[in-house]
Amino acid sequence: MNAIAETVDFNPEALHGFLGETFGPGELDITRIGGGQSNPTYIVNWGARRMVLRKQPNGEILRGAHAIDREYRVLKALYGTDVPVPEPILYHENAALLGTPFYLMGFIEGRVFTDCRLPELSPVEREAIYFSMAETMARMHRLRPDEIGLENHGRPGNYFARQVHRWTTQLDASPGKPRPVLKDLATRIAADMPADDGLVSIAHGDFRLGNMLFHPTEPRVVAVLDWELSTLGHPLADLGFCCMPWHTAPDEYGGILGAELPGIPTQAAFVERYRSIMSHVPPLEPFHVAFALFRFAVIFVGIADRAAAGNASDPEAARYAPLAERFAHRAWEALGEPYTA
Repeated sequence: MNAIAETVDFNPEALHGFLGETFGPGELDITRIGGGQSNPTYIVNWGARRMVLRKQPNGEILRGAHAIDREYRVLKALYGTDVPVPEPILYHENAALLGTPFYLMGFIEGRVFTDCRLPELSPVEREAIYFSMAETMARMHRLRPDEIGLENHGRPGNYFARQVHRWTTQLDASPGKPRPVLKDLATRIAADMPADDGLVSIAHGDFRLGNMLFHPTEPRVVAVLDWELSTLGHPLADLGFCCMPWHTAPDEYGGILGAELPGIPTQAAFVERYRSIMSHVPPLEPFHVAFALFRFAVIFVGIADRAAAGNASDPEAARYAPLAERFAHRAWEALGEPYTA
């Protein structure tokens, strides 16, 4: 237990007692996984039972951030549908036990890929991995929120208008150095925004390769992870976000631009595979990709601001600062107009 205590941000004795009361006698083993800006996540072995514990980080957090209650709600809604997610086991709201609320979900054996080039795989596997991701996203968007209890998971309608306003406001509030390329991009994004077409779906908010768990040996998604940003939104928001790797280089948060390996489908082929299931969704436009890049650029601005203030959760957060303007330039390129000041 002393070795465990050095690797976790809570009292393992408290968890030991809770698991004993909940599941009966057992021995506790904990391994921390993940990191960066997200929620602390642990593999928890209780006897022969293997689970994953996910909790909020300790200390003060921004309002609405690290919303693990939303994550658990989505897992409960999706479990048993054709969108693969881990089994939701329990949610514990009282922060007194481990310092923050937490939940337990079933452990699924699988692979996580963080390099979108998939250099360790064969061309056939690369294509299958990307197409499985496209099909999984389409099946998620095909679900009716009101039929699985998620009708109140967000505000339906005018998704892009609300999102553009939100991220522009956050950009304007940044205390950091002025970034004309981003300010001008915000104006252009707002001008190019398509009229609301009334489409509403479950929007993951961070649907990308690194948040998929793939079968240990087969090139298929076995679980979609990290639902804390999920809401009711427009399906093209997730699709545009998932297309960012085709517009960013490997040193720009792991893109594939200029470094595509055999087997990786083109963006057009990826979108076509998605639309083979969601044929009623309008075509993906440059706006949708540019908006995704703009949103990420503003996120990088926020991370850089927190790093400059000395309160970033990632000790190496300052390395993200240059990506804000680089993503802004990529957004202009996606719009077909490279930016010149």
